[in-house]
Amino acid sequence: MSKGKKFYQEGLRFECQGDGRCCITRGRYGYVYLSFNDRRRLAEHLSISLTEFTVNYTKKIDGLYELKYNNKDCPFLRNNKCDVYSSRPWQCRTWPFWPENMNGDVWAQEVALSCPGVGRGRLFSAGEIEDILKKKRDVSGVIVRKSS
Repeated sequence: MSKGKKFYQEGLRFECQGDGRCCITRGRYGYVYLSFNDRRRLAEHLSISLTEFTVNYTKKIDGLYELKYNNKDCPFLRNNKCDVYSSRPWQCRTWPFWPENMNGDVWAQEVALSCPGVGRGRLFSAGEIEDILKKKRDVSGVIVRKSS
């Protein structure tokens, strides 16, 4: 691949298969950032107040709210299914198009091998992926390294 080309320049196929693998902590992963809208949507889904959700399900680190994990996996994962799928956080909605995944080697060696939805479903164009990455940076403050 020539320098400067993104490995996803022709787009990538993805469709969630609902097996919950992305909800299980894998080494350095294990955080879900929550925007105000994420917290509000999840509180409504659980029929609790925003304050109650924030106190019971989040922690604030460096000014950002993160989902609190009492063990290694997402607290909303039950029998490998997401209990809050229709209200899941934006970060979860954008899997696998996360900045840390958008390196060709990481995609091939980690994402594609662990996620059965990769290579299935609709084709996400490079432009759509770039839009998701831009919004991800805006929402979470994530600093993105150049992908290859």
